[in-house]
Amino acid sequence: MLPVSDNTSSEFLHLLKKPKTQYPESKKPFDSVQPYLSLQHPRTWLVLTILLIQLLLLLVARSIPFSASHSRENFPSPYIPATSSIDGDDQCRFGKVYVYDLPPILNTEILQKCDELSPFGSQCEAFSNEGFGRRAEGLAGIVPENVTHAWYWTDQFALEIIYHNRIINHRCRTTEPESATAFYIPFYAGLAVGKYLWRNYSARQRDWHCEAMLEWVQSQPYWARSDGWDHFVTMGRITWDFRRSKDDDWGSSCIYQPMMRNITRLLIERNPWDYFDVGVPYPTGFHPETDSDLTTWQEFVRKRGRSSLYSFAGATRGFIAGDFRGLLLGQCFEDPGSCRVVDCGGSRCSNGTAAILAAFLESDFCLQPRGDSFTRRSIFDCMVAGSIPVFFWKRTAYYQYEWFLPGEPESYSVFIDRNAVKNGTSIRRVLERISREDVRKMREKVIEHIPKIIYAKPKEGLVRTRDAFDVAIDGVLRRIKEQEEGYKW
Repeated sequence: MLPVSDNTSSEFLHLLKKPKTQYPESKKPFDSVQPYLSLQHPRTWLVLTILLIQLLLLLVARSIPFSASHSRENFPSPYIPATSSIDGDDQCRFGKVYVYDLPPILNTEILQKCDELSPFGSQCEAFSNEGFGRRAEGLAGIVPENVTHAWYWTDQFALEIIYHNRIINHRCRTTEPESATAFYIPFYAGLAVGKYLWRNYSARQRDWHCEAMLEWVQSQPYWARSDGWDHFVTMGRITWDFRRSKDDDWGSSCIYQPMMRNITRLLIERNPWDYFDVGVPYPTGFHPETDSDLTTWQEFVRKRGRSSLYSFAGATRGFIAGDFRGLLLGQCFEDPGSCRVVDCGGSRCSNGTAAILAAFLESDFCLQPRGDSFTRRSIFDCMVAGSIPVFFWKRTAYYQYEWFLPGEPESYSVFIDRNAVKNGTSIRRVLERISREDVRKMREKVIEHIPKIIYAKPKEGLVRTRDAFDVAIDGVLRRIKEQEEGYKW
């Protein structure tokens, strides 16, 4: 568990209550320019015209969505082989990270109140074991006995805890801020806002922790070095939980705070049109303790015999007109010889179950419609089991996890347009047309990338293999180094 400071939040609250700069009556900042602000002054119209042109140019630029290929061209994904060795001077080739000692009211004190983090019950067990949750049970006969210790029922929103524990033990962490390439803000943004997403909480309550964090960070001497360009944070929920535009809307307005503009944000679902959002894998239940655990698992799923053509783990959304999940379940129930179904009605599939893992291990393909948002954790549960994902929205994965998944979508997945399914296309017939050799190649590509989509158990990471955390940190350091060399979005 992360160390918990004995400090209370009193000093921090005192900082937040710091009085604003006071100006003498005779020296208010705008007094000297008031003569020029009159609409009768010609310079006023000149300034307003220039500002209007700049505003129009900015709006036009923001309205043009950039493609995934365009973003890769300017900011290529770091080339990190899935099983690359970690040794020598190559360890920190993109620089080092300084981790802020954030006031505990913004991270560890939030976690200490784990029984208050959700209106649906205590989260203490879910976030135990340094974020990995309780050890998985009921896996006998499903996974090899010698890797059962690597399986946990990990909560999909535990990323902030996992990243915090890993980064304070990272080989490229520095305690000397002047030598840092990047600055990590260990703020538990998702845990802080989670309890306020339901029920009748005010906008002020939903925004308080984020505003407090930003005020504290702005008071640090290294913030001014780049106005936040070299700072990054993990926000362990989907980006839309932090993009509230109006007080009555869903979520917090954290990402829309002015100071968040230049901070790189690691999220389980990104906004594809926001450069500073980086999509990182949802945490799955597999957390190998050694390189041997990982290779043993990869070999197991490679040789695994699979009795079903495809599977689907999910539940209908009956309150949604034309529910697409209902269509998928309908095709599965009509074809039990080819499709294996795990009904996830209610919360039966929360944080993974043995039934889901068994279904994916038994299937060549797994159906991955969008979740409550465009992405879903099941993508990664499926791939860790060596099953080939079938997507129906390109935003479910292709525009989300470019640092972690192969650049050629067809090499590891199948795409079936959702409208074709709505118009009667048979999923079974589409999948049956794929040759066994192509299935083998796609599965091999999935297995090759398992290291890049899992989070290893040791705080220091694995010895010879970079996991999803390592890929994310290397990617952030690389893009910040590129910004230092002159390119800023």
